[in-house]
Amino acid sequence: MPDYDVITVGAGHNALIASAYLAQAGYRVAVFERRDVVGGAVSTVETVPGYRFDLGGSAHILIRLTPVVEELGLERFGLEYIECDPLFFAPYPDGDSLFIHRSEERTIAELEAKFPGEGEAYARFLNEWRPFARTVRDLFLQTPDPLTLGRTALFGKAVQGDWRQALPRILAPYGELVDEYFQEEKVKAPLVWMAAQSGPPPGESMTSPFLLWHPLYHEGGMARPRGGSGMLTRALARHLVAHGAQVHTGAAVESIEVERGRARGVRVAGETYTARAVLSGAHALETFAKLLPEAHRPAAARRLRVGNGFGAVLRLALERPIRYSAHPGKEARVALQLLARDRLQVSAAYGDYLAGRPAHDPPIVAMTFSAVDDSLAPPGGEVLWLWAQYFPYDLSGGRGWDEIADEVAETILDTFEPYAPGTKASVVGSLFQHPLWLERELGLFRGNVMHLEMTLDQMFALRPFLGASGYRAPLAGLYLTGASTHPGGGIMGASGRNAARVLLRDLSARRAFALGAWRGRG
Repeated sequence: MPDYDVITVGAGHNALIASAYLAQAGYRVAVFERRDVVGGAVSTVETVPGYRFDLGGSAHILIRLTPVVEELGLERFGLEYIECDPLFFAPYPDGDSLFIHRSEERTIAELEAKFPGEGEAYARFLNEWRPFARTVRDLFLQTPDPLTLGRTALFGKAVQGDWRQALPRILAPYGELVDEYFQEEKVKAPLVWMAAQSGPPPGESMTSPFLLWHPLYHEGGMARPRGGSGMLTRALARHLVAHGAQVHTGAAVESIEVERGRARGVRVAGETYTARAVLSGAHALETFAKLLPEAHRPAAARRLRVGNGFGAVLRLALERPIRYSAHPGKEARVALQLLARDRLQVSAAYGDYLAGRPAHDPPIVAMTFSAVDDSLAPPGGEVLWLWAQYFPYDLSGGRGWDEIADEVAETILDTFEPYAPGTKASVVGSLFQHPLWLERELGLFRGNVMHLEMTLDQMFALRPFLGASGYRAPLAGLYLTGASTHPGGGIMGASGRNAARVLLRDLSARRAFALGAWRGRG
């Protein structure tokens, strides 16, 4: 008899979510994690005494569009969400600013008052593309079978009106689609900058869905786990233990063991642990190029496009809260702060990236969640996290990240300083997570926080590749979850939930088959 029903490789949030569903269903589950803490990129640590830094994703937006938290009852295991409203704040160098609130009506009214006509355009944009956004959400919450995806998208209620008119807009670059609705660059820039968070630049074709997702921000809102982003994964670990599962940290999986053409377990610290199925939440390259025996490595895995880095985040401990010149009030610090003067700044940063240079004038998403959670900093203090794009993993000119890290971190802070003067003088500690750091510490190959590039050829039924997109690897008994699988990166948990549903069906079918065979022998 195997040691477990399922062994999970890695303790990222998707791996933990899938494992939690399996344990909740009564299966014997063991999770093995290389690091000393669970969560992968959804973890929180006290890097600077008294200050708690997230090591990856911080704004919980996508998971709010799923039933994961409710289905797993994570509130019972210590997860407490704090609502954040406004959602977004965009300051400008001339002292102007705008807010996007959870309330559509308030956002529309404020935009209309500030930029006549733009509030009305925003309402039209939301109304026209809300059905499409909801359809994409629904597709994210199911296994990406090509027929199901096509039937849902083409014959569902994704588009109001004629598909022949909508399709060219869906296939357009998101940086251009905004021109169909808005006149004011100060309205276009934050919408485009949020769309850019998935990776592809504003001018790339077939990327407008990253913008057309926007109506769902008003539906799901944004929240923060009290105590840090890692409180989500700690709650998941508590859930697992409460349901009889084992969670091992500091326990790196050395290999996935294969016997008679089937994944039968893993090897950890020289010991072999067996299972009916193995679920890998590791990066697809880690799974296929390192953990599997060479004879079982699919050729398609060699063609995965990881890209050349993506972004970097400078995490700062401040002795006092920041104060924006454009809006000194607290509500600016509650929101995600979108610092992009215009679309040109975003595109120019991408141009630097293509040339192998760190962006010299990077657009920034600033986060100060100590504004809503005083457990993140000591009294009077602040945590300020500056996510900036675009930064290549491989650099031109023969220099490496260990050599230029301090210089680039200074550039990011210098870019932020004019928006909130005095910030630099209040810094008491920092952590700079550049692309090489992300690879070394979090296992994010080449510093891509999305694992694989989020382009159409690596999305839906093509993620990570055709034949492995249904959370089943080409090797029997091996299953996949995490950002390398549908629907990709971000704190959503859809991949974990979808993978668990596939595994639950397969395990129950195998259990029924085994029971029938046993009865037949009787």
